[in-house]
Amino acid sequence: MSGQSNHIVEFMLFYNRYKKQVYNYSLRMTSDAEITEDIVQNVFLSLFENLDIIRNKDSISFWIFKTARNEIYSHFRKMKLTRKNFIEAKDDSFNFKSDYDLTAVYELKELKKIILDFLDELPEEQKEVYLLREYGGLSYDEISAVTEVETKTVKSRLYKVRQKLIKRLSKVI
Repeated sequence: MSGQSNHIVEFMLFYNRYKKQVYNYSLRMTSDAEITEDIVQNVFLSLFENLDIIRNKDSISFWIFKTARNEIYSHFRKMKLTRKNFIEAKDDSFNFKSDYDLTAVYELKELKKIILDFLDELPEEQKEVYLLREYGGLSYDEISAVTEVETKTVKSRLYKVRQKLIKRLSKVI
C-alpha cells in the first residue's frame, strides 16, 4: 500500500473507534445535535490533517478529546453561550428485542432522564470530568491532561459526582 493509503486506513481506524464517544461527549457538553456534528467533523478533520505529526499514537484518545474540548470551548466563546440544560441524546446503546418488557424500557428511559437532570445540576468541572470518564472512556491521567488539573483532583471530582449520583438514585430506586 502507498503512504497515502496507509494514512487513510489509519485515520479510518481511529475515526471508527472514537466517533461515537466524541459525539456523545460533545452532545452532552453542547446540548445541540447540529453543533455537535460540526464539532465532531472539525475534530476528525484536524486529526486527518495532523495524523502524520502525532508522535504517540497510543495516546491518540487524549489528542482527540483534547481537540474536542477545545472545539467545544471555542464554540462557547464564539457564541458567548452558557449551557443550562442537557438534551436527551439519541442513544442507541440499548437495543431492545420486540418482546422486551415495555415497563423495563420505560424505567430505563426514566433513569436516563434522572441522570441527565442530575448532570445538569452539577458544577461545570464535575460534569466535564464525569462525561469524559463515563462517555469518553478516558483514563484518570488522560482526563487530567485534557482538563489541565491534577489526577488527584480528577479522582476527587469523580468520587464526589458518583457519591451524589448514588444518593440521588437511592431515593428513586
